[in-house]
Amino acid sequence: MATPAPAATPAANPYGIGPALHQGGLLAQSIFAILVIMSVASWYVLFFKLFEQQKIINQGKRARVSFWQAGTLRDGAQKLDKNGAYRQIVDDGIVALEQHDRLTDPIDQHDWVLNSLARSQGAIVSKLSSGLAVLATVGSTAPFVGLLGTVIGIYRALINIGRAGQASIDTVAGPVGESLIMTALGLAVAVPAVLAYNWLIRRNKSIVEDLARFANDLHGYMMSGGSVKPQVAVAGRSGSAAGVRPTTSSAGTASGGVGATTAGPTKV
Repeated sequence: MATPAPAATPAANPYGIGPALHQGGLLAQSIFAILVIMSVASWYVLFFKLFEQQKIINQGKRARVSFWQAGTLRDGAQKLDKNGAYRQIVDDGIVALEQHDRLTDPIDQHDWVLNSLARSQGAIVSKLSSGLAVLATVGSTAPFVGLLGTVIGIYRALINIGRAGQASIDTVAGPVGESLIMTALGLAVAVPAVLAYNWLIRRNKSIVEDLARFANDLHGYMMSGGSVKPQVAVAGRSGSAAGVRPTTSSAGTASGGVGATTAGPTKV
């Protein structure tokens, strides 16, 4: 009885990315490695910046409630996350208040504290913007890196045609496939980087606006001796929001929250 013939194993695809890189040589492999490095760098920056942004957003949510209900500026600062963005603004504001009386050349306290808070915000914004240049660079250069691989693949296809004397499919399929793969890789690296850059920029803008509002409220509180501060929702007995805490009482005294003082020197 004859034994059945073994099933034929499927032939390997000679036009995949592996054979294309092998045929392309060191130059094609180098371009592929550059694109891979660009992709890894852009995804790393995306996730790292998202984590950093979300951390500041969470700090802002806590600062809007816990900080303005503290007794003094220092007590409110202690309720904020250590080394956090909002804690940095408050600490810099307290330092500015303390340093103003030591100035030998008189300067308006309003301007001195305002400039200090602006510098603090600038440092935070600079930190938020760090790393975004990587995404911008990858998004703008990755297509051209892929295009370089495309040019090299087409050049190799022309060389093969010249050697063979005719443009047969088996002569140009490998180099042309290599060029198309490089084009696709360049776009696959660039598009996510551009989308991530625009998304992070938009989130940064929202965070900067929240920081500016907080710094403005803090500046108003400091310059009014505690009688001007934002309205803060307070919890009622049942745990739900019972209303909004008024900014000042009828006598011009803060009805609660940070300082709870009349107009005059700010408690720190």
